Amino acid sequence: MTAPLIEAQSLRMEYRVGRGQVLRALDGVSLAVRPGEVLGLVGESGCGKSTLGRCLLRLARPTAGRVIFDGTDITALPERTLRPLRQGMQMVFQDSYASLNPRRRIGELIAEPLRVHRDGQGRRRTAGDIAARLAELLDLVGLPQAALARYPHEFSGGQRQRINIARALALSPRLVVADEPVSALDVSIQAQIVNLFMDLRDRLGLTYVFVAHDLAVVRQISTRVAVMYLGAIVELGDADTVLHSPAHPYTAALIAAVPEPVVSPDGDRAPPLRGDVPSPIAPPPGCRFHTRCPIAQDRCRTDPPVLRDPGDGRQVACHFPLESSA
Repeated sequence: MTAPLIEAQSLRMEYRVGRGQVLRALDGVSLAVRPGEVLGLVGESGCGKSTLGRCLLRLARPTAGRVIFDGTDITALPERTLRPLRQGMQMVFQDSYASLNPRRRIGELIAEPLRVHRDGQGRRRTAGDIAARLAELLDLVGLPQAALARYPHEFSGGQRQRINIARALALSPRLVVADEPVSALDVSIQAQIVNLFMDLRDRLGLTYVFVAHDLAVVRQISTRVAVMYLGAIVELGDADTVLHSPAHPYTAALIAAVPEPVVSPDGDRAPPLRGDVPSPIAPPPGCRFHTRCPIAQDRCRTDPPVLRDPGDGRQVACHFPLESSA
């Protein structure tokens, strides 16, 4: 089996908040992404998806655990040692406008990583090298060459996200973490950007960690899905298996919450989620989902479940996983 390109081992991320309290954004997250895979990270807002993505790229240093990129433990590497590795892992941010400096032209923004980092032979890139690469990048993301002379405010949201993708691809990374890159776009534009991600994966051999809360987008692009709740993974497996035959009640509730134009009168849908997500400062004992779970039993209130394989290749953190309908 191919070795993982990026791997998280028992990651914890804690933030100190008022009066000595600790907010645990990640609580022992472990996962591995192999070359060519697209791992979809899904869950409600505040579940830790974006924090996990930032920790995987060492944009944030985790409180505990390890991050291994391409066989190298990058968890505690000093910035000088980490810098060359950053060329192989890049991020596309959610807010396409805030991630671009409004005072700089697009050509300057995309060219910046090419000027900061040396090429594969350790040499500084010439102006000609940079110009050629800029032309190639704009062609990859479907933007005209005239875009290089314009400013971010002159573009639509979808065009700005294409610019962000071009900048992320400038150094030919192997791993791209996309943090809800289509959530602020119109539905028709979302489809175009998702199709662009898929095309780039096929053309460039990219590996994605795709953070999203839109299950339709996740279903379209992902090969595997990790479902997060309150800082932990509650279900992890093949995208078709997880999204069509969920084993965890939380996954089933997320799928049931997706609006459908027509609902079959005899269609079985999970009951809607009740209550609110508990505070990550004081998560509930036992299963962290038991306060909202429609099938919770006494054991769920005292005994934390661990990720285990119910027999179909996925992993589920539930004492009473749902039966597969497949």
